[in-house]
Amino acid sequence: MRSRRLLANLFIGAGANHFVMPRAYEQIVPPRLQGHAKRIVQVSGVAEIAGGVGVLVPSMRRLAGLGLVALLAAVFPANVYMAREPERFPRIPRWALYARLALQPLMMLWAWRATRQ
Repeated sequence: MRSRRLLANLFIGAGANHFVMPRAYEQIVPPRLQGHAKRIVQVSGVAEIAGGVGVLVPSMRRLAGLGLVALLAAVFPANVYMAREPERFPRIPRWALYARLALQPLMMLWAWRATRQ
């Protein structure tokens, strides 16, 4: 299924990007977690890659979907932080910061549906 492959590639690419551009991800970690930003970015990058690969493996697909939904829920506070503190992210248009909030549940639904088929 094309949707499943797209989902997998999106998460594998995004996860790999955590290691290519870690500072960009570390900057969006909410302040109360900044002391652990490097580790959070690494763990979430590995989780994204593992989830993306899992989507492609039929025997792992359902578990991967559940994991991706949980991961998207876990990183949602970073999106809230960015929307509430737009002056800290001047390169990102304000509308895009708010759009991410609406996009997150849609991504969760996509991950769920694509891994239930």
